[in-house]
Amino acid sequence: MPQHFLSRDQVIWSFGPGLRPVLEVEPGDVVTFETNDCFTGQIRSEDDLVTDIDLSRINSATGPVAVKGAEPGDSLVAEILDIRPVEWGVATLIPGFGQLIDEVRKPLTRLFEVRDGVIRQNERIAFPARPMVGVVGVATGGEELSNGLAGEHGGNLDDHLHGKGATIYFPVRQPGGMFAVGDMHASMGDGEICFTGVEIAGEVDVRFGLLKGKQARWPVTELADRWLPHATAYEFADALQLVSEEAARLLVDEHGFSMEDAFIFLSVACDAGVAQACKPAEGFGTIARFSIPKIPACPAPFGSTI
Repeated sequence: MPQHFLSRDQVIWSFGPGLRPVLEVEPGDVVTFETNDCFTGQIRSEDDLVTDIDLSRINSATGPVAVKGAEPGDSLVAEILDIRPVEWGVATLIPGFGQLIDEVRKPLTRLFEVRDGVIRQNERIAFPARPMVGVVGVATGGEELSNGLAGEHGGNLDDHLHGKGATIYFPVRQPGGMFAVGDMHASMGDGEICFTGVEIAGEVDVRFGLLKGKQARWPVTELADRWLPHATAYEFADALQLVSEEAARLLVDEHGFSMEDAFIFLSVACDAGVAQACKPAEGFGTIARFSIPKIPACPAPFGSTI
C-alpha cells in the first residue's frame, strides 16, 4: 500500500473549481497530512487573543490531493485511518459570535493540554479527547468558498464524528477530486456554540478510494453503525429541510424506498442533528446531518459499497 506525506506548509485557503494538486495518488493509497491548527499557530498562550491575529490566516487545509480516475459524477472516498493531535490546543471566545455572547462580551483564550487521550484545562476540568477534522473537502463545481464555509463540496463541516474510523464520500465535480483537510480539533461539541472547539495541530492518515458513477449532492459520512448525509444553509430550518431531502433521496434512489416510506423511516428510526449551530455568526451557515442506522434495508450510503 503506497504511503505519502504532505507537510503543513502545503496549504490552501479556499475551495474552488481551479485547484491544482500538490500530490496525485492511486485509489488505495494512504496519505499522512500534517495540519495546522485553525489559527495557523498565531495563538500560543492565553495572552494571545483572537482579536489580535491575522484573520486571513485561519482554517488552512493541507493539500490538495488528486486521486487518479476521479471524474465528475463519481464519489471520492476518504477513510480516516488515524488522527494524532499535538499535546496542546486552544479554545477562544470571539466577540459577536455565539449563543451566549450577550453574557460574555470580551475575547478570551483558554489553553488545553492533550495527553494520553485526555484533555485537561486545569485541575478541575478534564475529559476524554475526541480528535476530529473540521475542514475536509474537494474542489467545487464553480464557486470559490473560503475554508471557513461549508457547502456541497464539504469544507468547514465541523462534524465531530469525522474522527478515526469515519469514511466520507465526496461528490467529485472536478477531475481528480482535489481533496484537502485541516482545522483539527481535539474535542468539539455538536453545537459549537462559542464557534471554536479545542483547536489543535497534528497529523491525519487518510486512505483514498473511488466510487464510480455514484454521488450525493453533499458529502455523506459512513461510520461502523450508521451513515450520515449532510446539508448546509444559513438558517437551521433551511438546513434541516435540505438534509431531510438528501437523506430521503438516498433511501429512494439507492435502496428502493418509496418517498412515503423514506419519510416515515427518517422519523421513526433516524436522528436529525447539527454539526455546527453557532448563532449569531454573520456569514456562516448551519451544517445539518441525518443519522441513519445500518440495517439490511440500507446498509451503506449507496446501493453498493467500494
